[in-house]
Amino acid sequence: MSWLLIGIFLLVMFLGVPIATALGSASVIAMYAWTDLPLSMAAQSMFTAMNSFIMVAVPLFILCGSLMDEGGIADRIYDLSEALVGWIYGGLGHVSVVVNMIFAGMSGSSVAAIASIGKMSINALDKKGYPKPYATAINLSGSMLASVIPPSILMINAAATGNVSIGQALLAGLVPGVIIGIIFMIYNYLFCKTHNIGDRIPFERPKLARAFWRAIPALLTPVILLGGVYTGIYTPTEGAAIAVVYTILVSIYVFKNLKWSDIPRIIAKNARSTGVILFVAIAAKPASVLFEMDGLPTRVAEMIAGISDNRIYILLVLYVFLIAVGMFMDATAAIFILVPILLPAVQAVGVTPLFFIVFLVITLSFGLITPPVGVCLYAAENVTGLPLEKIIKASVPWICLIAISLLVFIIFPGIIEIPVGWVFG
Repeated sequence: MSWLLIGIFLLVMFLGVPIATALGSASVIAMYAWTDLPLSMAAQSMFTAMNSFIMVAVPLFILCGSLMDEGGIADRIYDLSEALVGWIYGGLGHVSVVVNMIFAGMSGSSVAAIASIGKMSINALDKKGYPKPYATAINLSGSMLASVIPPSILMINAAATGNVSIGQALLAGLVPGVIIGIIFMIYNYLFCKTHNIGDRIPFERPKLARAFWRAIPALLTPVILLGGVYTGIYTPTEGAAIAVVYTILVSIYVFKNLKWSDIPRIIAKNARSTGVILFVAIAAKPASVLFEMDGLPTRVAEMIAGISDNRIYILLVLYVFLIAVGMFMDATAAIFILVPILLPAVQAVGVTPLFFIVFLVITLSFGLITPPVGVCLYAAENVTGLPLEKIIKASVPWICLIAISLLVFIIFPGIIEIPVGWVFG
């Protein structure tokens, strides 16, 4: 039954039906045709999926990122990044990476990163003589970090689906996100040296101090958002709500880029984005129930255990599989479908749930910047006006760097797990 459900879902999806509708309809067909369950069970499981305090965090994080985008926070973060690393050879390239990392720690959305920070950074690089495809590629790849560095929306969805502590999952994404960012900066330095491009601005402590002072209200957002979560003062959902209120007040009264009359418009715009994500979440729940009834997670666990009992070998197989899935399926939908199936399987070979959640999110994030369904890729095309093939060609080295980084995390899982142990014990 499980494989027929998956087959119906893929068939309907490739006919052009939206993912959530395809998944929900496939579940209802399977429930009606191959089980004795009443169809009301589908509606009940959908309601159960949304009757979750944790899931409230998702729309709040999306709203917070949109408020920061329109509230003037991005400009101040860019100025701070320029003063901080602009003096290194290939300066603005490093600025692009750092500003994406900082913005990732505020927005949690890769699409928001490429549409706001990315647009600003690409234009600045272009004016300084960097090849525009290269400028686009470094910002496109940098935007992916928002799906890894906390407060990643994908990480929250994956942790909630796998019943893993959201606070621990968010922290576990921080170190690999920073490591990938540093690798990007090393490659940018070598590329600029080799091709004799790039610029440097003199390092000035007064300029850095001024930029830091102007950015303090913006930098306090991730401190408020994550500090209380890690110290246990409030939950991720409560932290997201506090961050939204703080961002509104800062954008209106400190930066003065928004008015109270703008808030309803921003909320309405984000309601549409939130609706898409949550629709996928509720549509995936009946499928998860049917998979569990059919024993699919157990069978997949036995199949994987039959391949090998070597943890690294199993993760390498899943690595290739998840990259392929991420390229052809929306990452959110893939999380809700695959986590219940694969988590028991990898636990059987000694992979911790925390490592698997981070590994899954990073691997699926490839699909954000690769064809054929990369939403960040198409956002970059829209922002720059460059042909898609030029952007893809320029992005290949950066994608390879991410792929190599993930292989290192597979071999040395402590990179992800040890920092969580330091904080949470």
